[in-house]
Amino acid sequence: MPLRPAAATLLTAAALALSAAAPAPATADPTAADPTAAAADASTGSFQQVTGFGPNPGNLGMYTYTPAGLPAGAPLVVALHGCLQSATDYYRNSGWTKFADQYGFAVVFPQTGSSNNSLSCFNWFDATKDSRGAGEAESVAEMVSKAKALYGSDAHRVFVTGLSAGGGLAADLLADYPDVFAGGAIDSGLPAHCATTQGAASGCQNSDQGLTPAQWGDKVRAAYPGYTGPWPRVAIWQGSADTVVRPVNATELRDQWTNVQGIGRQPTTTRSLPGGTTQELYADAAGRPAVALFTVSGMGHGLAVHPGSGADQCGATGAYFLDTVCSGYYTAQFWGLDGGTGPTTPGLPAPAGLTATPAGAGSVTLGWQAVSGAAAYRVYRDGTQVGSTTSPTFTDTGLAAGTTYGYGVAAVDTTGAVGTRSATVTATTPGGAPQCFTATNYDQVVAGRATQSGGLTYALGSGQNMGLWNIFVTHTLRQTGPGYYVLADGQC
Repeated sequence: MPLRPAAATLLTAAALALSAAAPAPATADPTAADPTAAAADASTGSFQQVTGFGPNPGNLGMYTYTPAGLPAGAPLVVALHGCLQSATDYYRNSGWTKFADQYGFAVVFPQTGSSNNSLSCFNWFDATKDSRGAGEAESVAEMVSKAKALYGSDAHRVFVTGLSAGGGLAADLLADYPDVFAGGAIDSGLPAHCATTQGAASGCQNSDQGLTPAQWGDKVRAAYPGYTGPWPRVAIWQGSADTVVRPVNATELRDQWTNVQGIGRQPTTTRSLPGGTTQELYADAAGRPAVALFTVSGMGHGLAVHPGSGADQCGATGAYFLDTVCSGYYTAQFWGLDGGTGPTTPGLPAPAGLTATPAGAGSVTLGWQAVSGAAAYRVYRDGTQVGSTTSPTFTDTGLAAGTTYGYGVAAVDTTGAVGTRSATVTATTPGGAPQCFTATNYDQVVAGRATQSGGLTYALGSGQNMGLWNIFVTHTLRQTGPGYYVLADGQC
């Protein structure tokens, strides 16, 4: 019978500062990177250290890659490495140099070291180091100013991306400096300002924080009080099998940035990409995608790369550089670095007049207005496709009684292109109160109402942390939907 003491199952906060994802260090000191190292994608420019870039309260090193013949007015990308990695590792493996050469932009590779953090992690969890005007966040902002002066970069096209701890800091930077960054990408990272102390880092990584989208959005808005300008466009990358930064973080990031943008949490378009990747786009009122969520099925903790010479290939594999899909390619497109304006909502308009009517304890009937040119329609329940039909009606069956479901519909044209998804409507099936189940954590897992990892138990669906996986800890779970359970101790 599984039983582990808490001390054996809970890593220290320092180790949980995304150190579990750390490969063997290439360098331990910000000045030790090898600027002559060749990148995996054949590059034509120059990788070098830049010193004296300005105030440096975060004690970081600055390295840059610039393509040959880079013109003034080009974009700028800041790329942040993970724990026990270096600027050189990210230069070699991430694939960003390929697109810098192809699309024409400079890249800044900030580097931290063991003097800042024993595991060379960026301190995404320390409010004294990741806030506007302070510590590492301010050092990165100074690097941006220096790069703009050196290369004449377009101040309106500055972007930041990062892996793991670098992804956590990237999210913080987007909140701290929305006046500096037009967009960002958070790869296997954390919501902006999820933790403000080292002790809170493990909770952010491992479990649902139980915050509403508005509460997540408030963390961003509080980072730069009074800011009224446009918010950055944000891409979120997450492996579905990540046990270091659990997938709930991607959900929280989506909730955070859609709230900041003032848009809904139901994707406007969904499509499949290589490597078992699903892309969900969340468009603003003008139809321009403002948030993108990329979920890589079966991928663990790391940066998604896909070595090769194809247009949609990049990078090199290595410790926590995982051969699945070239995240840099799709991120660059999302930001519009390929010369476009970013992804647009394709195909037909959203079906109008969607209604959802309970048809019994286990079914809901949907109806909507036909769309001219539609060959079929896709039906989505709570963001997941559950059916397809050629008529403007559909009945969803096999539902739980007394449960609320959200529905959307999109038209599909004769080429198979999926158009804009409708606004979400809800319907609640009749029936009794949702079922509750009281059992030990061990039995909850055996019954399929919870999962376990690393000796800890997590509620299926909500991902709420239930504590140690054993027969001595008992909780009540309430089922609120198919495969979705929430903690309900003393509530049933």
